[in-house]
Amino acid sequence: MIEIEKLQKRFGRLEVLKSLDLSIPRGGIHAVLGPNGSGKTTLIKSILGMVVPDAGSIRIAGEPVVGEWKYRDNISYLPQIAHFPANLTVRELIRMIRDLRARPARDEALIRHFRIEPFLDKRLGHLSGGTRQKVNLVLAFMFEADLVLLDEPTSGLDPVSIVRLRELLAREREAGRTIIVTTHIMSLAEEIADEVIFVLEGRIHFQGTLTEIRNRTGQATLETAIAAILSEHQPSA
Repeated sequence: MIEIEKLQKRFGRLEVLKSLDLSIPRGGIHAVLGPNGSGKTTLIKSILGMVVPDAGSIRIAGEPVVGEWKYRDNISYLPQIAHFPANLTVRELIRMIRDLRARPARDEALIRHFRIEPFLDKRLGHLSGGTRQKVNLVLAFMFEADLVLLDEPTSGLDPVSIVRLRELLAREREAGRTIIVTTHIMSLAEEIADEVIFVLEGRIHFQGTLTEIRNRTGQATLETAIAAILSEHQPSA
């Protein structure tokens, strides 16, 4: 579904993406892992067109996306940090996003799923971080997009809400959607991911299934497998 070739991006002197190549097939959950500063968020924002690469190409469903915008109609996105207008209520924000996209929405079911009914008439500026993240998730899944990009979706969530997110992701996978998730929580990736993509210093250092990464590293868990790959690329003392 997504084909990325030789993607490069520099911010001043900092080279964030270094001729990155990546192919993501249609369907399933693809967990993008890597330490802070590895290029995960820049990669996601490049797919969205929020960051314009210095070189390279991005194709979605065979069509180039750099400089285009209509393809975003079939993408849903959850940013790592969402900035909402503090004076709006939750209900007003959901209505505004629904009207802006003018597509069939399923906000009512998601509101029930994440149990945010008591907060609908509260102003966003008065909500806790966890409740704002649940509102963010409702917005991200409101429209049945083929491609869903989630940047650290568990940020601020309580354990019950994380379970509900896992349930939702499982249903979305069964519906045939392509879901790309960046996360630092290895247990979440290990439970939900069909494929692991490990990004380090602007390059892809592993792409494959959980079984394949365990076999490659000889490790029993995803966390220790990632640690083993990291140690391969650390300079020796």
